[in-house]
Amino acid sequence: MKKILTLFAVVGLIVFSSCEGPEGPEGPQGPEGPISEVFEVQMDFTSANNFGKTFPLSPKIYSGDNLLVYLLVNTNNGIDTWALLPQVYYFPSGTAQYNYEFSYDQFSILVDASFPLTQLPTAFTTGKVFRVVIVPGDDGVNKGGPNSKKSASGVDYSDYNAVIKKYNIDDSNVKKLN
Repeated sequence: MKKILTLFAVVGLIVFSSCEGPEGPEGPQGPEGPISEVFEVQMDFTSANNFGKTFPLSPKIYSGDNLLVYLLVNTNNGIDTWALLPQVYYFPSGTAQYNYEFSYDQFSILVDASFPLTQLPTAFTTGKVFRVVIVPGDDGVNKGGPNSKKSASGVDYSDYNAVIKKYNIDDSNVKKLN
């Protein structure tokens, strides 16, 4: 009797373990891979805009993604030179800097100074051009702590061209934000 019960148990185990139901529906297609993006902002810093401006991010960025902002500091023979923010400048009355902040749905570019912002020279506050680069969060956290300019993959964030190359971004036709 024990042998018959053991046989039924083994046969039942084999039969039930080989059963399969119908395959469920396929889920929606996800993105091809990490998405990077670049766009440009030209702006003036005035007392009317409180020496800064906030821009919406559409679409929103993912948790862990990073947003980098570069200031156009020079153009020579058609070649642009970009500097990663923050950028600090020294004046007789103190220091001033271009800086930025971001969250998943917006970013702000601003000027801060150790003296009244209304005393900043016009050349410092008008017609400034910035490149904003969104890099995917799969690159990990910065090496060397939060103030490091190197990503986990070793790309130098302070080098605009290295970032564009690393993330395979086409910046030949950059979208301009108002």
